[in-house]
Amino acid sequence: MKYLIVGLGNIGSEYEDTRHNIGFNVLNELAKQENLTFENLRYGAVTEYKFKGKTLILLKPSTYVNLSGKAIRYWMQQEKIKPENLLVIVDDLALPFGSIRMRQKGSDAGHNGLKNIQDIFGHSNYNRIRFGIGDNFSRGKQIDYVLGKWSSEELAGLHEGIDIAIKMIKGFATIGAARTMNQFNKK
Repeated sequence: MKYLIVGLGNIGSEYEDTRHNIGFNVLNELAKQENLTFENLRYGAVTEYKFKGKTLILLKPSTYVNLSGKAIRYWMQQEKIKPENLLVIVDDLALPFGSIRMRQKGSDAGHNGLKNIQDIFGHSNYNRIRFGIGDNFSRGKQIDYVLGKWSSEELAGLHEGIDIAIKMIKGFATIGAARTMNQFNKK
């Protein structure tokens, strides 16, 4: 059984360690823990992770967040992955910092990356991990906040959230989305 696990983020050193790149951060930490190496391939950096008899294709799209759907569609077709085996990790302004929620479907909530995925697939019925980045910005400063670096307070608590997201990825591939949501969404 194959799964496509996509961490949304923007390529380039100017975007490293920004709130918008939390999807990249989660996959980078998983790769580090499991001694995996990403390879730059078509539409993104890709590695394969074998876990409990499952194959997880980890993808960090090189299309920038706002055009992520193109990379996701390509790799789903390339690896013959069913839509229910897609999981997207995304930053979420609507959740307080450190809150992490898995959903099996939902609106794009104003997130351009999710909007692009929805536009390309024609629906929003795909699994996602929403990683709360909070909304601690003044009016008109949303883009600066999302593309801004983590504060020192946020950095101190970031690792715990990333670890939970990694556990959710593993749960998604082994016990399924519904049971993973029951186990982790309440925390």
